[in-house]
Amino acid sequence: MSSTAILVLMFGGLTLFMLSGLPIAFVLGGLSLLFTVTLWNESAVVVLVLQIFDTMKSEALLAVPLFILMACILQRSGVIEQLYRAMELWFGRLRGGLAIGTVVICVVMAAMTGVVGAAVTAMGILALPEMLKRGYKPELALGTICASGTLGILIPPSVLTIVYAVTAQISIGQMLIAGIVPGLILAGLYILYILVVGWVRPEWVPLDRSSTQVPLRDKLVALKALVMPSLLIVLILGSIFFGIATPTESAAVGVAGALVPALLARKVNVAMLREVGTDALKATSMILWITIGAKAYVAIFTGLGGADALLDFIRGLDVNRWMILAAMMLLLVFLGTVLDEIGIILLTVPVFLPIVRSLGFDELWFGVLYAITIQMGFISPPFGYTLFYIKGTLPPQLGMAQVYRGIVPFFVLQVIGLLVCAALPDLITYLPRLMTAR
Repeated sequence: MSSTAILVLMFGGLTLFMLSGLPIAFVLGGLSLLFTVTLWNESAVVVLVLQIFDTMKSEALLAVPLFILMACILQRSGVIEQLYRAMELWFGRLRGGLAIGTVVICVVMAAMTGVVGAAVTAMGILALPEMLKRGYKPELALGTICASGTLGILIPPSVLTIVYAVTAQISIGQMLIAGIVPGLILAGLYILYILVVGWVRPEWVPLDRSSTQVPLRDKLVALKALVMPSLLIVLILGSIFFGIATPTESAAVGVAGALVPALLARKVNVAMLREVGTDALKATSMILWITIGAKAYVAIFTGLGGADALLDFIRGLDVNRWMILAAMMLLLVFLGTVLDEIGIILLTVPVFLPIVRSLGFDELWFGVLYAITIQMGFISPPFGYTLFYIKGTLPPQLGMAQVYRGIVPFFVLQVIGLLVCAALPDLITYLPRLMTAR
């Protein structure tokens, strides 16, 4: 069978079974075994075994369960609730202040946990009722939460970034640090949009006339809620940036640091530890099962010549290299609406990176653009994952129609952020270069 026919068959089979709703890990693993036996040779099954073994002994993947465990501990420590109350005191009387405070908290949560679902769900429970109570336009409130919650995909310590770096075989530390500036750019665009809306459409973000002026002393006291998150961020990102610890070691430090506020709040007990351990185990198992299936699938796809056929097709296109990059970005946005981010990385990175290298693009720069496009997929209707995270927190009077309308301007802002990062690669590569120089 020709390599082109294998390319069509493998991608067609994968698309068909994914649309059936079967778990992606089993689809990938089952198709890998089926194609190996039918299109290659029964003895080639050893290739699958070797790929799985090589993946599972990767030390770099140890950071994944550790960062997930850290996020689970922080969810139950009360840190997020304290942060929100502090932001409410500082920004509550500003037009659009609660929405701006929500963006700031999502940035802090992203830098502490890197888990999208945690940020969106927490803000849906804490911030959404408060904004609605104060007369905020529902679409603006929902769009702010959905878009800001996805910053955990980009801002370190992002689990997605670690999986990308391991799959692409580039420095995890550099990849983590590369996401800081683009993440802050997106957050800045969201805040700027909220301020402009407050000026152009003040009825969308009314001032709360009933609230009293909070004394400066009370505001300063509330800032103590930022102490532990700030220390945790410095411990994790600082240790990576200055070369004190590897990302895996910094993840272990992060777990220890996350336990401190939980201990101070007296929330650490056997039941709490059992719950966070179970949650971390479930999330890690899901990621690793997908990793195993994707590694096996890509190994067979490459071994049968599918990757070579795709590369030859791309090289044969008589178009500008930026058009090819744009096509890859559009595909990632689409995949983000139907697949989780880990599955997208493990499926597409081994296929895309040879193309990126042949086109002369920087792999680190491409990785950040990759993360931004996955963020866009996460808020793209009708199947973006973030839309379903927020759905579980909606009050009865709101539906998915308001969610879909709310994310449109933030999707446009993400496109703007993507174009800025594509046009100015130094925004992405400066900190990693500085880190390497140190």
